[in-house]
Amino acid sequence: MTEFHVPERHAQLLAYAQSLTPPSGWKIEISGDEIIMMAGPSVIHQRNLLIVREQFDAHRPAELMPSENTDLASPNVGKLRNPDLTYIPVSVVELGGNEVPAELAAIAVEIVSPSNPENDLVGKVRDYPLMHIPLYLVIDPREGTLTLHSEPGDGGYHRRWSGRFGDRVPVPAPFAFELVTGDLIRYPV
Repeated sequence: MTEFHVPERHAQLLAYAQSLTPPSGWKIEISGDEIIMMAGPSVIHQRNLLIVREQFDAHRPAELMPSENTDLASPNVGKLRNPDLTYIPVSVVELGGNEVPAELAAIAVEIVSPSNPENDLVGKVRDYPLMHIPLYLVIDPREGTLTLHSEPGDGGYHRRWSGRFGDRVPVPAPFAFELVTGDLIRYPV
């Protein structure tokens, strides 16, 4: 079997993924040698994301802009991820294209999908620190829980805050506020 240099292999996978025509409302991600296709989000997902985004927008530094479903790329580690919400420098507009270097993201926010929770709870917990994303907020409407991962290094996150819907999430700099979660909605059981 031929071994590929990671950026070369990532480029091949990315080219293949971009040649695919997913069904309307689906998105594509790359993690290692896997191409992951996911269905579009539910209205509960969208409502929860709105609640979170409005609060982050109120506390975002002027040099950061919100972006939903932006491809964050880390060719050196063979990752292409597409968080529900991220905050990236306004200056990335100058780069053009559809991908943003992942290390420029200030945070990745994910609302756990009921159809593929492992992607957010395992895959992205593994991938985002490798991609040098400093904060990863996971909101799980299945369980009514929240987890904020921070301080990436040595292949993982070194800090983890966990709570339940209704708790205030202590979001560090560059946002520096407490995320109010009492209005988040759980998925029906």
